[in-house]
Amino acid sequence: MNATGSLEEAPESCLQLAARGHSQLIVLHYNHSGRLVGRGGPGDASLGVLRGLFVAVSCLVVLENLLVLVAIVLRMRSHRWVYYCLVNITLSDLLTGVAYLANVLLSGARTFRLAPAEWFLREGLLFMALAASTFSLLFTAGERFATMVRPVAESRATKTGRVYGFIGLCWLLAGLLGLLPLLGWNCVCSFGHCSSLLPLYSKAYILFCVVVFACILAAITVLYGAIFQVVRANGQKAPRPPARRKARRLLETVLMILVAFVVCWGPLFGLLLADIFGSNVWAQEYLRGMDWILALAVLNSAVNPLIYSFRSREVCRAVLGFLCCGCLRLGLRGPGDCLVRAAEAHSEASTTDSSLRPRDSFRGSRSLSFRMREPLSSISSVRSI
Repeated sequence: MNATGSLEEAPESCLQLAARGHSQLIVLHYNHSGRLVGRGGPGDASLGVLRGLFVAVSCLVVLENLLVLVAIVLRMRSHRWVYYCLVNITLSDLLTGVAYLANVLLSGARTFRLAPAEWFLREGLLFMALAASTFSLLFTAGERFATMVRPVAESRATKTGRVYGFIGLCWLLAGLLGLLPLLGWNCVCSFGHCSSLLPLYSKAYILFCVVVFACILAAITVLYGAIFQVVRANGQKAPRPPARRKARRLLETVLMILVAFVVCWGPLFGLLLADIFGSNVWAQEYLRGMDWILALAVLNSAVNPLIYSFRSREVCRAVLGFLCCGCLRLGLRGPGDCLVRAAEAHSEASTTDSSLRPRDSFRGSRSLSFRMREPLSSISSVRSI
């Protein structure tokens, strides 16, 4: 009689906590998922060291992308569509670092002092930032495909307006994806449908996110594969060796992008799939590695600026020129005249845009050839040089 009564009262108490937005609801879900088993206290030294390491990772992502973003805005004169894609990807990666930093600082014992809406915002902001980053990568790949493989004659204003529209769509979709649990797609008081890794998230929602990100990766692979085929075919027809070198460089860059994406995101996809289709007991074995796997996914936002900074001379010149000017303002001087080098880098970057455009169109149309651009060297670079 008492046991039956307690079972009947449990759902009511959970719904009452949810209606009041009480933080005890989070404790209830974490306890049901097993996340409280073996959890250290507030003074756990290992937890403090681990959290400090994750804070360092998030700060690295933030500072790195902030440096590249400021350098691009201040030092690059080219305002073609690639410029806006580059700024968009850097901004989304910067937001990823900020969201991960907030997630780490609000974790641990602070988790159980959060209201359910605050918990959903903490996790949703990170999902939104990661989604914005991947959507931006897909959008950039699509624009490259449209520019190089399916060129269409259009005015600069039309092209810029379309780019603005797609960038806005990327952020709208990312925001919607991250806020879906807060808007109602969650498992509050439905314990049988809850994730073990994210106790208030529905397994159906997590599966939906995994499918979306997997489709994005497949689409990026297909688009860059088509771009590489066109560039390689054009390079084989061209008698000049530079065309072949550009095709090989593009292949290397595409492989770097895809390998970085798979290495950083693959473990997280695997962990989420194990959480969805595995039992709770089996999922508990992998809970300890969740923080490391999430940090690895966030590191993709630190790898992206490294790829397009070192694979694009124009972006590299912009970053180095910005750093040189900063050093000179602080009274620091390295070997050689840094100011002269920065000025030369800036002038070369501005003249490269007009001197390194392809002379021949893939379709033999003279009107379209002036709208073509050389293959982009990385996920966010301006061209392959």
